[in-house]
Amino acid sequence: MNPLNGSDIHEREAKTVVTAPDTMDITAARTPVLELRDVSCAYERNRPAVEHITLTVHQGEILCLLGPSGCGKTTILRAIAGFERVIAGSIALSGQLVSSNDVMVPTEQRRIGMVFQEYALFPHLRVEKNIAFGLSHLARTQQNAIVDDLLALTGLRGLEHRYPHELSGGQQQRVALARALALRPVLLLLDEPFSNLDPDMASRMRQDLHALLRQTKTTAILVTHDHDEAFSMADHVAVLNRGRLEQFDTPEAIYHVPTTPFVADFVGQADFISGIVAHDLVTTEIGDFPNTQHLATGTNVVVMIRPDDIHIVPTKGANAHILARQFKGSENVYTIQLPSGQIVHSSESSLSIYQVGTAIALRVVATHTVLFPQPPEPPAQKDPGRGDASPP
Repeated sequence: MNPLNGSDIHEREAKTVVTAPDTMDITAARTPVLELRDVSCAYERNRPAVEHITLTVHQGEILCLLGPSGCGKTTILRAIAGFERVIAGSIALSGQLVSSNDVMVPTEQRRIGMVFQEYALFPHLRVEKNIAFGLSHLARTQQNAIVDDLLALTGLRGLEHRYPHELSGGQQQRVALARALALRPVLLLLDEPFSNLDPDMASRMRQDLHALLRQTKTTAILVTHDHDEAFSMADHVAVLNRGRLEQFDTPEAIYHVPTTPFVADFVGQADFISGIVAHDLVTTEIGDFPNTQHLATGTNVVVMIRPDDIHIVPTKGANAHILARQFKGSENVYTIQLPSGQIVHSSESSLSIYQVGTAIALRVVATHTVLFPQPPEPPAQKDPGRGDASPP
């Protein structure tokens, strides 16, 4: 389902317009490190795990592959690394074809570093030996110099003589990262590297990893199902669903101007309000929105609304009311029932507390108007007891 609004952005109230970062201008002049062209992979004949994937990653960029479990994120990562064959399309690294229907460059010749979900450290080797594992072709002095640099870079100095079981989860992850960076890879692949860490540690490690990748100017691809993680880490995000690429764009564009209802809902809570076009406006139960696509009067659409677009105004006698409040520390998220029975959500500050059942009016301040086609009504179920049923 394609959006009706495309990338058109309309301001309903004077606000700072969210724009894409300067990365868009910079990357135009950068060298493509990775190019996927119409890539498809399958584990079973005639049942593609991913299909028609096209994207480009430039030098120094961080790309996040984002989507639910089973959407094909790890399959794409494995195909890039050379662990899986492609059945159609092609993969190129630094301009060299490495995968196609009849080409398969071995993993060890691709100059790719990988950090696995379980880190895959060697339990019988100390930290320094784990980091130096892939450097046996170098002189001992070169190995020691690289390991020493990476110990300092990853904050592991002083832990080089410990075994993996003597380290915390965050420290183990840093060892895995240092080992992957030791060979100066063209591309670093990270498969859900924060999934084994508690939320506070994961947040700190995201910041540390992001700073490290920027400092070393490493091109990286991160697999995650967490949109907050993707937004905080990535220059670009590829949202996947059932093996297909739904949207490939900057984090800001994916959040504010999603191209499909799936993307809109997956990257943050979204409500969809039915509306009908009346000249220059789209009329809905919660107010009017601009007809950004100049659609014909009478066209049925749905408008995407996020909780931070809706604000509560307690009003005696109003027909909308609060059903529930969810406290999230920095905010309260309210569940609201409209007169029609439609449910919407509002994000308010942590100090704005309203009782369940409070009658309210809504003030809508939507920075971006996103319209989608009205989905067709499901066919009515026939009653077998009626006259159109087959005779016995």
